[in-house]
This record gives sequence, C-alpha cells and structure tokens, in this order.
Amino acid sequence: MATHVDLIRWQDEPAPAPWWFLPLAFLGAAYVAAVTLRLLAYLTLCLHQRRPNNDLRRRYGAWAVVTGPTSGIGRAMALELARQGLNLVLVDLDTTNLQEISDTIRSRHGGVETKTVVFDLSLVSTDQGDKPGGRGWARCRVNNAGVAWPGSVYLHEVEVEAWVRMMRVNLWAVTVVTAAVLPGMVARRRGAIVNIGSASSEAIPSFPLFTIYAATKRYVAQFSRGLHVEYAGKGIHVQCQAPFFVATRMVENLVEARRLSPFTATPGAYARAAVGWIGRGGPLCTPSVRHQLLWCAAAAAAPDFVLDWILLRSHLEQRTLLSADQSIEGAISVFAAQTRRCPLISGKSSASGTIRGDLAMTAYTRYSSVIVTAISTRGSGLGWIPDNLNRGHLDYFFWLLTVLNAVNFVFWRLGE
Repeated sequence: MATHVDLIRWQDEPAPAPWWFLPLAFLGAAYVAAVTLRLLAYLTLCLHQRRPNNDLRRRYGAWAVVTGPTSGIGRAMALELARQGLNLVLVDLDTTNLQEISDTIRSRHGGVETKTVVFDLSLVSTDQGDKPGGRGWARCRVNNAGVAWPGSVYLHEVEVEAWVRMMRVNLWAVTVVTAAVLPGMVARRRGAIVNIGSASSEAIPSFPLFTIYAATKRYVAQFSRGLHVEYAGKGIHVQCQAPFFVATRMVENLVEARRLSPFTATPGAYARAAVGWIGRGGPLCTPSVRHQLLWCAAAAAAPDFVLDWILLRSHLEQRTLLSADQSIEGAISVFAAQTRRCPLISGKSSASGTIRGDLAMTAYTRYSSVIVTAISTRGSGLGWIPDNLNRGHLDYFFWLLTVLNAVNFVFWRLGE
C-alpha cells in the first residue's frame, strides 16, 4: 500500500514522454539547426560584402554598362559605379534625362568618362533596333531597365501588346544584350553581369495584379542562375539582385511600400549595397539589409495562402486609390497606346536574327510557358545559402513538425 511519502514522490516525478515525442523533437531540432546554420552562413556573407575592398575597376576593367540609368535604382547604381572610378556607357530611351545623368556624373566625378546610347530596349533584335553599345569591351554590365506598368490590373483588362512590350523589355532585352556581351567576356576570361530582378518573384508566393511583371522577373532570376553555373568556370560572375521596395517612382504608389516604409531602402543606400555584392556570393541575392530582414519576415510570418490574401487585398485597395485623372481605364489605354508599335505584334519583317510578325504566335507561346512556370512554381531562395527563406513542401512539413513539437511540449509540461 502506497504511503503518503510515496504519493508525494510519485507526484514530483515527471511524466514519461509519449513514444511519438522524441522523433518529433529530433526532426524539429534538426530543422531549427539547419535554419540557424544557414542564417549564420548568410550573416558571414553579409559581413564579407560590407568590406570596402570591392575594387571593380581592377577586377573587371575601366568601363561598365548600365541600362535604365535616368531614374531610380539605375541612376543610383550609375552614380555609385562612377564614385568607384568606373567609366560608364549609359543606355536609355529618354534623351533629355540621359544627358542630364551623364552631365551629373562628369560634374561630380571629374575623371570619369561617360558615353550615352539612346535606345529603346523593347526594339532589341528587330528591324527598328539592334543591340545597345558596350558589347565588345565593357566587362561589367548592369541590366536594370524594366517596365512595371500597367500596375494593379487583371490580365484580361490590358491588350496583349502591352504585356508583350513588358516581356520584351524585362525578359527578351536582358537575354539578347547578355548574349551580346558574353563573347568578349569569355575571350578575356573575366566579367560581371548584374540583372536586376525583384523579390516579388522570389520571396513571396505570388504578386497578384502584377502577375506578368513578377513572371518576367522570375525568368530573370532563373536565367541568371543558369548562366552563373555555365560561365563561372570562365571567370564570369552572373548575378540576379532581387530587391524589395526601393523609394522610386515605380513603387511610390504601392500600398504595401508605404506600410512597410521602415524596410524601404533609398536608391543611394541600395546602390551602395548592390555594388558591394557585384562579383560576390551566389547567383541570387538581395543586397539591402532592410530587404534581407523583410525577406526573413515574409518567410516566417505566415503560410503562403495568408500572404496571397494580404497582397491581393492590398493591391485591390491600391486600385481604388488611383487619382481621378489617372483611372484604371486611363492608365491601361495610355500604356496600350505607347506599345502599339511593338514589332512582335506589328508584323514588320526584318533582315536576320529578328522576330517577324508571322512568328508572333510562336514567340508568344514561348513567353506564355515562362509565365505559367513562374506562376506555378516558387524560387529557391537567395542562391546558395538562404534557400530556407522560401518554403517548399519539405519546408512546410518540417515547419509543421516544429510547431507540433512545441505544442506537444507545452501540453506535456502542463500535464505533469
């Protein structure tokens, strides 16, 4: 018969763990350890890239090419590269602003030379345009030019040629001009190609009402990954930089950019970090520390379906905030009018190596397959380290096990 002392001793002893607790605890601990090690390795890379010895002129030569340098990230990147002593070839469609940024660079950095190339990147490899300059001797290239408008629209609301122009600038132009500069880089066995992507295609499950834009940026990321593997052995570093919000005209009307203003980088701050990453790390990165924190928060904060709902609500709200003089219909019609000359739709033929009108459907089908792939798949994180920041099915499994492990532990302790 148990005595009073035995009952007290029995109550003080911890209850044995159920048989399923240890396997869950082991899997949860292994997952947490893997995440911790990856984040520590990523922190090491971040500290490494902050060292001020990224001498691009010595590594890649005296000249660099920047597309879209007249505003936003492109302008800040051009100014930062000039500050580091690189001569610049500036490629843009806007003649006035192109001359303005060229004059600004020369006035601020007297020893820096600039060349300007007026070129519409939507006309690459057509009878109306060839390839922008700097293909033979510039061994550092920043493909920054991109089109994001029309924004906050459903796919069926915009004429096809508007989307095709976006694809030609964001997708086709990057492909063609990169192919143009690679032979010279291969011959000299050194070079750096930076393609500006977007976290909208990598860090979050979807970017509703900006679907085509995010899909084209998904192509840029995968394109950069593949080229990085192919050409790393030839001394060429190909990298896609995927920023979140930078305080530019492109994002000034985004509702989430205003709500997440502490995580929004200025163009100058982003450019300093971005130039520090050139030639370093893996094929995909987000240079700004603010954006790295936001990427981690997006990965850990909520399941994908919650993020999808939040972003859709946010972008629907943005549609209602458009001013009366720039309604949804007005923005769509203006953008469509600007893109009617797109050669992929116009049917104009060209000499050689170009897309003709009779091949429009074939080309559009190829682009469509890219879009479907981009919409239905997720990225693999920030390259060679922070793959955990995007959650695949296996990550969901271990994440669920970790949560169950914590809940089981709490109830086990409460039941003692």
